[in-house]
Amino acid sequence: MCRLCDALEVSSSGYYDWLDRPESNRSRDNRKLTSKIRVLHQQSREIYGSPKIHKDLVAEGVPCSENRVARLMKQSDIKSKMARKFVITTDSKNTLQPAPDLLQRQFTVEDNNVAWVSDTTFIATREGWLYLAIILDLFSRQIIGWAMSNRNNTQLVQDALTMAIWRRGKVEDVIVHSDQGSTYASGDYQRQLNDNQLRCSMSRKGECLDNAVAESFFGSLKNELVFHEDYRTRAEAKQSIFEYIEVY
Repeated sequence: MCRLCDALEVSSSGYYDWLDRPESNRSRDNRKLTSKIRVLHQQSREIYGSPKIHKDLVAEGVPCSENRVARLMKQSDIKSKMARKFVITTDSKNTLQPAPDLLQRQFTVEDNNVAWVSDTTFIATREGWLYLAIILDLFSRQIIGWAMSNRNNTQLVQDALTMAIWRRGKVEDVIVHSDQGSTYASGDYQRQLNDNQLRCSMSRKGECLDNAVAESFFGSLKNELVFHEDYRTRAEAKQSIFEYIEVY
């Protein structure tokens, strides 16, 4: 012990004094707070960083600052899962007459069934790509329609829209926003919108921020789930994604 104290340039008497000293109130509070942070971090599937952890703590009535949460997370090596680079997948070269952008990046609406946003992405599995199409209500931020398939075709986006219509019942004049992808511009999809009195809206070409809420959902899905999995089959991926959307 004396050799260790010499190496660390502290006195042995000072070490034993510290050893026998009772834990300070601040140290005890930090230890308890770190335990709460760890629980919330695990409940979020190790997704949340200090801002969201801090919000959850405040919601539970735990007084603390975001800087303190960030410091304790850093000291305990509690990290959020990191994002990956965004990849553009939209095929719009054959969309000659896209619908106008009715949404105009107004992502805050006053009620359900005012505006829905839609998009499609792909999930890697050992069997090949699995394609996912979603419909999201801008008011509730809930996924109200989704479909998965091994083909990125018009039927995929129609199936997602069909689920949304079935769940929400009779609605009229809802803005349904998407990118200019060929599946959304197809005659069958456009007829489905018209038959159900839904208003088609499309992002401007190359402007992914025009559909930022849908893009954000896919970013969360992949950063929180997909990038941390190795799906052997499409069926395995479907089950995992179903649980994420409908349960988590």
